[in-house]
Amino acid sequence: MTDKTHSANKRFVADTHWSVAFLDVPLFAHLDALFSLSSHSEWPSVEWFNQLSDGIVLASGQKLKFVANDDLANETRYYEQIIYETGQVPTRLENWHDLFGAFIWLLFPKTKSLLNQLHINEINEFGLVERSTARNAITLFDECGVIVTYDPTDLLASQIPVLLQTHQWSDAFVTHRALWGNQINAFMFGHANYEMATKPYLGLTGKVLFLPLISEFNLLSLKKQYQELDDALCNHISDNQVLINNKQLSPMPFLGIPNWYDDNQDPQFYHNTDYFRPKRRNT
Repeated sequence: MTDKTHSANKRFVADTHWSVAFLDVPLFAHLDALFSLSSHSEWPSVEWFNQLSDGIVLASGQKLKFVANDDLANETRYYEQIIYETGQVPTRLENWHDLFGAFIWLLFPKTKSLLNQLHINEINEFGLVERSTARNAITLFDECGVIVTYDPTDLLASQIPVLLQTHQWSDAFVTHRALWGNQINAFMFGHANYEMATKPYLGLTGKVLFLPLISEFNLLSLKKQYQELDDALCNHISDNQVLINNKQLSPMPFLGIPNWYDDNQDPQFYHNTDYFRPKRRNT
C-alpha cells in the first residue's frame, strides 16, 4: 500500500482546497486529457462549465445550465424536478462531489438526461415520500457506476463480465490483463466514486454495468469514445430496463482495474481478500 492510499478505517473527508494532486491517481487520466485539469490553478467555475455545456439540450427540451446552489436558495422543488423543469443543475461551489457531477453531465449528457427523466417518472408515480426500487437503482448507478465495455466478437473479452460477476478477480485482472485497454475498457460514471478516489483507500467499490461494443470502438479518439459510449449506454438503459432494480449492477473494487491504480501492477495486490472478496456461496 502506497503512502497515497488512506486507511479504509478512516472516515472519508474531502479536502476543502483546490489541488491537482488527485491527478496522480491514474483513474483520473480521462478527465485530465479531456478537460486539461492539470492546468487549473483554482476551482473550475460554473461559468466555465456552462461554456462547455453550451448546446446540450435535455430530454425535457431544456438547455443544460449549471447554477450555483446558493442562487437557488429559495427553490422548493426537489433536485431532480429543478433539473427536469428548468435545465438548471444546482451546483455547490468548491465542492468535489458536484465538480465531478458536472463532468459526468458533460461526458454523458444523454444518459444523465435519461436518468433524470426516469427519476421524474418514478416521482410522478410514487411521490417523493418513499423512494421506489427503481429510483434507488438509478441513484446507485448515478453515484457509484462503473461501465465496462467489451468486444462481443472476442471470445476472451466476452468472458470478462462473467469472471467479474463471479468475483474471479485474478483471472479477470491478471490472467487477462492484456485485454484491458484493448478489447476491454473501463469508464467511470459515478461522480461519488471520483470524489472518493481523490483520497483513495482499499475498500472503494463501485457498481459495474457491462456494455457490449464492437472492436471499432477502441479505434476512436477518447472524445469520440465518450460520445459513442453515451449513445450506447443511454440506449442500453432505455431498451433493456436495466435500472428497474439493482440486480444487474455487480460490485466492482475499482482500484483493481488495470491502468487505474499504480499498486495493482503487482499481482499480489489482488490477494487481499478483504478488498477482492470471494463470491458468497448460497447456503
